[in-house]
Amino acid sequence: MDSFSIWNWIIVLIILVPVLIVPIISIMIFGFQSKVLIKHSESGLTKKGYVGWSWTYYLFGCLVPIVRGEIGIGLLHFVLTCITFGIFQAIMSCLYNKQHISRMLTTGWVLADSEQKNDYAKQKLGIVS
Repeated sequence: MDSFSIWNWIIVLIILVPVLIVPIISIMIFGFQSKVLIKHSESGLTKKGYVGWSWTYYLFGCLVPIVRGEIGIGLLHFVLTCITFGIFQAIMSCLYNKQHISRMLTTGWVLADSEQKNDYAKQKLGIVS
């Protein structure tokens, strides 16, 4: 068996650098994914909302919106990911949590966690108190 040549290392770097650079930069800009409880104002039902960079979306893509009950959005994301050869998925991993919790908050859900977590979520979502 031959040793690992310089060309093998170049190929590994060409594959690994783009795969690892997105999470590193995204975590530096958007922060780690963190949970915040949200509560429906009318029914009292509580759910977990997430803010920050979505590692789940980065790994599982359009399955995340489908599991969270947004089937139409999941299908749209699948189509866009296929058209862009995966670039859309990398970009949406930075945006999805903010978009999802913003949709929840505009449809009758409110932040219902500790004051510290609520303040952090408001800061990440750009909500001015």
